[in-house]
Amino acid sequence: MDNQSPSILIAVDAGTTSCRAIAFDKTLTPIATHQKSFTQHFPQSGWVEHDASEILDVQKAVLDAVIRDVGAQNVAAIGITNQRETAVAWSRSTGKPICNAIVWQCRRTTTLCEEIRGRGFSDEIRDRTGLLVDPYFSATKWSWMLSNIPNVAAAAAAANDLALGTIDSWLIHGLTNGASHVTDTSNASRTLLFNINTLAWDPVLCDIFDVPAAALPTVLPSDATFGHYTVDGIQIPIRAVLGDQQAALFGQGCFAPGMLKCTLGTGSFLLVNAGTTPPKPPTGILGTIAWTIDGTTTYALEGSVFIAGAAVQWLRDGLGIIVNSSDVQTLAATVPDAGGVVFVPALSGLGAPYWNPNVRGTIFGITRGTTKAHIARATLDAIALQNADLVDAMRPALTEEITELRMDGGAAANDDLIQLHADFTHCIAIRPACLETTALGAAALAGLASGLFSSIGDIAALLRNGQNVCVPYATDIMGHQREQWSKLVAALDSLDKTGYTS
Repeated sequence: MDNQSPSILIAVDAGTTSCRAIAFDKTLTPIATHQKSFTQHFPQSGWVEHDASEILDVQKAVLDAVIRDVGAQNVAAIGITNQRETAVAWSRSTGKPICNAIVWQCRRTTTLCEEIRGRGFSDEIRDRTGLLVDPYFSATKWSWMLSNIPNVAAAAAAANDLALGTIDSWLIHGLTNGASHVTDTSNASRTLLFNINTLAWDPVLCDIFDVPAAALPTVLPSDATFGHYTVDGIQIPIRAVLGDQQAALFGQGCFAPGMLKCTLGTGSFLLVNAGTTPPKPPTGILGTIAWTIDGTTTYALEGSVFIAGAAVQWLRDGLGIIVNSSDVQTLAATVPDAGGVVFVPALSGLGAPYWNPNVRGTIFGITRGTTKAHIARATLDAIALQNADLVDAMRPALTEEITELRMDGGAAANDDLIQLHADFTHCIAIRPACLETTALGAAALAGLASGLFSSIGDIAALLRNGQNVCVPYATDIMGHQREQWSKLVAALDSLDKTGYTS
């Protein structure tokens, strides 16, 4: 290998609870991986923080370990994928964070969002960004830092010493020893400050959120050269950056409009390729940038479900009806269906397309004949039904029909859950041979950008050559259950809005 041109691609995968580095060979097969967790900080109820310095140290450690495994001289390029929306502030002069990063999960800016909506800016922000005014996104977090942490405001006033960025920008800054303050369009589109129509930081949005544009990173295409990571005198180019869900869309080979992926984790994220024209997202669905490659920007529609795998964890930890999460499939398979039981797992509210944080979960249709197996089956049904709601919400905004649902994430290993998704969405459900699609997407794009692959078609061919599992949907045997589900969710959503539940 040492006598050949570099052909190994490394994905830097900076998640919410851990950092990984995965090396792929030129067939996009994983050949080395290292992973390490980092600390979660919860200073108040509803607040979530990370130490950005710890994230950088952990990410460097696992990246260096993988490079040692494969040899720096054999690495063609690095691709970065990251938890999105998490906001970091650091000093340009010291290169160090000024405060803890505010994580995408943090809800401390709820009041600020209410104030902005109350000032009548919701529609304008939606038109410019495709997003909703919500604490989820980065702008309100940076605004809070500037208003509540004196050192952040001081850095902004001190000859523009303040640097603001999401996790990708922070890692690039660290990996390049401060040489680069950059991001890509996919991450910029998650901040509430980036205009997805003009592909630039928007001065109107910066004014609304009172965030100085001078502190923001330069926005580059997703396949740009973002800098170099130097190991033993060898400079390895960083040739791709994608937010984690966009990376999974790329890693699933969703290169044409109408192609959709679903990542099943604690929650679930659905993204559909919406083509090269900024979409008008339907009610409850987000519009976002998927990537900018070879000068062309591709857009996506996105919906997120708060509780997916977390519902199975609740069966395990809260109800104690299973010992291991994997037991849910075996238990649910002991009954032919849920026996009329419908579970709405709104354990932390309802996500897209409802965006109602106040609704609480309910189990409907219990009789004396109901068993834990029926509840287990209703839980799997609920995960699939929530995602089916998102697919239905997205369909009217697309000119291409959604016919396939490409699934990844830990829960995608559950065969019955894959079948339920196919049945409820009337799509062919496809599970790829490699479930590490987020890292795979970052590595594949780095390979394309560095010339290891000549076209997206090369990547698509490699992805098709894996041992993918394709599950066609059955006849419409789920119609009655879908109807029950829809009525119950609508009733809960409506009941909450009348003030009777909280």
